[in-house]
Amino acid sequence: MIEKTFTITDKLGLHARPAGSLVKTANQFSSETFLVYKQKQVSLKSIIGIMTLGIKPGETVKITAAGEDEMDVLESITTVIDIEGIGVEYQSGEKMTC
Repeated sequence: MIEKTFTITDKLGLHARPAGSLVKTANQFSSETFLVYKQKQVSLKSIIGIMTLGIKPGETVKITAAGEDEMDVLESITTVIDIEGIGVEYQSGEKMTC
Protein backbone atom coordinates (compact mmCIF):
# COMPACT_ATOMS: atom_id res chain seq x y z
CA MET A 1 0.00 0.00 0.00
CA ILE A 2 1.17 3.50 -0.82
CA GLU A 3 -0.24 6.88 0.10
CA LYS A 4 0.03 10.60 -0.52
CA THR A 5 -1.40 13.54 1.37
CA PHE A 6 -2.88 16.64 -0.26
CA THR A 7 -4.20 20.02 0.83
CA ILE A 8 -7.40 20.97 -1.03
CA THR A 9 -6.98 24.34 -2.76
CA ASP A 10 -10.08 24.52 -4.97
CA LYS A 11 -12.05 27.53 -3.71
CA LEU A 12 -15.20 25.40 -3.47
CA GLY A 13 -13.50 22.43 -1.82
CA LEU A 14 -13.84 18.90 -3.14
CA HIS A 15 -17.20 19.39 -4.90
CA ALA A 16 -18.87 17.34 -7.64
CA ARG A 17 -16.73 18.29 -10.66
CA PRO A 18 -13.31 17.54 -9.13
CA ALA A 19 -14.68 14.52 -7.27
CA GLY A 20 -15.95 13.18 -10.59
CA SER A 21 -12.52 13.60 -12.16
CA LEU A 22 -10.90 11.66 -9.31
CA VAL A 23 -13.50 8.88 -9.52
CA LYS A 24 -13.08 8.61 -13.29
CA THR A 25 -9.30 8.34 -12.90
CA ALA A 26 -9.44 5.81 -10.04
CA ASN A 27 -11.84 3.59 -11.99
CA GLN A 28 -9.28 3.18 -14.79
CA PHE A 29 -7.15 1.01 -12.48
CA SER A 30 -7.66 -2.26 -10.62
CA SER A 31 -6.03 -1.19 -7.33
CA GLU A 32 -8.20 -0.42 -4.33
CA THR A 33 -8.02 3.34 -3.87
CA PHE A 34 -9.34 5.26 -0.88
CA LEU A 35 -9.67 8.84 0.30
CA VAL A 36 -9.19 9.43 4.03
CA TYR A 37 -10.53 12.59 5.69
CA LYS A 38 -10.91 13.18 9.43
CA GLN A 39 -10.48 9.47 10.15
CA LYS A 40 -13.22 8.49 7.66
CA GLN A 41 -12.25 6.36 4.68
CA VAL A 42 -14.26 6.13 1.45
CA SER A 43 -13.59 4.50 -1.88
CA LEU A 44 -12.11 6.91 -4.41
CA LYS A 45 -14.20 5.01 -6.97
CA SER A 46 -17.46 6.30 -5.42
CA ILE A 47 -18.55 9.89 -6.02
CA ILE A 48 -21.28 9.55 -3.40
CA GLY A 49 -18.75 8.46 -0.80
CA ILE A 50 -16.50 11.41 -1.56
CA MET A 51 -19.35 13.93 -1.57
CA THR A 52 -20.62 12.77 1.84
CA LEU A 53 -17.36 13.97 3.41
CA GLY A 54 -17.99 17.66 2.67
CA ILE A 55 -14.32 18.51 2.21
CA LYS A 56 -13.72 22.27 2.33
CA PRO A 57 -10.83 24.36 0.93
CA GLY A 58 -7.69 24.20 3.05
CA GLU A 59 -8.46 20.75 4.43
CA THR A 60 -5.96 17.90 4.20
CA VAL A 61 -6.81 14.50 2.75
CA LYS A 62 -4.88 11.28 2.30
CA ILE A 63 -5.19 9.05 -0.75
CA THR A 64 -4.14 5.43 -0.47
CA ALA A 65 -3.76 2.77 -3.12
CA ALA A 66 -3.15 -0.96 -2.84
CA GLY A 67 -2.82 -3.42 -5.69
CA GLU A 68 -0.81 -4.37 -8.72
CA ASP A 69 -1.03 -0.91 -10.32
CA GLU A 70 -0.95 1.18 -7.12
CA MET A 71 1.96 3.33 -8.28
CA ASP A 72 0.26 4.13 -11.59
CA VAL A 73 -3.09 5.03 -10.04
CA LEU A 74 -1.52 7.30 -7.42
CA GLU A 75 0.60 9.01 -10.06
CA SER A 76 -2.47 9.58 -12.26
CA ILE A 77 -4.53 10.92 -9.36
CA THR A 78 -1.70 13.26 -8.38
CA THR A 79 -1.61 14.56 -11.96
CA VAL A 80 -5.38 15.18 -11.98
CA ILE A 81 -5.23 16.97 -8.63
CA ASP A 82 -2.42 19.19 -9.90
CA ILE A 83 -3.71 19.93 -13.42
CA GLU A 84 -7.30 20.61 -12.34
CA GLY A 85 -6.25 22.79 -9.40
CA ILE A 86 -7.96 20.55 -6.86
CA GLY A 87 -5.08 20.64 -4.42
CA VAL A 88 -1.38 20.47 -3.76
CA GLU A 89 0.71 17.70 -2.33
CA TYR A 90 1.15 18.07 1.43
CA GLN A 91 4.46 19.57 2.51
CA SER A 92 5.94 18.59 5.85
CA GLY A 93 5.59 21.32 8.45
CA GLU A 94 1.99 22.13 7.46
CA LYS A 95 -0.88 21.40 9.85
CA MET A 96 -2.45 18.06 8.92
CA THR A 97 -6.18 17.44 9.48
CA CYS A 98 -6.91 14.09 7.79
